[in-house]
Amino acid sequence: MMNTANPVKINGPIFDYMSFLAYMNELAEQRQTSGKVKSASRVEFTILNNSRLRRIDQHIHISDELMNEVIAIDRPQKWYVITESWCGDSAQVMPVIGKLSLYNFAMIELRIILRDENPEWMNFYHTKGALSIPKLVIRDSDENDIASWGPRPIPAQNIMEDWKAQAGKRSHDEFEIELHTWYAHDKTITVQMELLKTITSLSLPREKGQNGMLTNSARTFRA
Repeated sequence: MMNTANPVKINGPIFDYMSFLAYMNELAEQRQTSGKVKSASRVEFTILNNSRLRRIDQHIHISDELMNEVIAIDRPQKWYVITESWCGDSAQVMPVIGKLSLYNFAMIELRIILRDENPEWMNFYHTKGALSIPKLVIRDSDENDIASWGPRPIPAQNIMEDWKAQAGKRSHDEFEIELHTWYAHDKTITVQMELLKTITSLSLPREKGQNGMLTNSARTFRA
């Protein structure tokens, strides 16, 4: 059941980008994982994601258009990212979100929180009923929602939905290979394009829809 008010209370740790990188590295070195399920597979995913995250962080190129749009933000915003260490999509997109927050540190406060410790947040910002991560929620300084994005770029989401539609025909390992091969070839370009559209939409005229949520001509803020 959807909550009627935006969740505010955060349980567990709150990270900025640099402290999240340190957290991921610590988990990987200690062969641990975040989240309620402490399985061996999630530990291995955490170790793999730490390597992905650091590799992308070192080699990523943010487009001038996106960088300039972020630098031009002149009112305080709070960017919340709901994620877990074992989430492969998070490792692929977090460097983009993290770098953007650093480009305008004065106006963007990035808060990375853990899904399993914050079910109220995840139930509120679900994606078509699924508790999919990562999920980016952008709020103004008064904690009003002004945009959201996630859990993954549209082509990656299509790969996920195609795999689910072929239940039993392709293994999870085959799905993972296809998904992360796409991410590797894309080199964060699609993530950047979608985030550019999301951030640019904040300057569009806004009005309240029937449910009281702020909307613009491009999207509403929860899937």
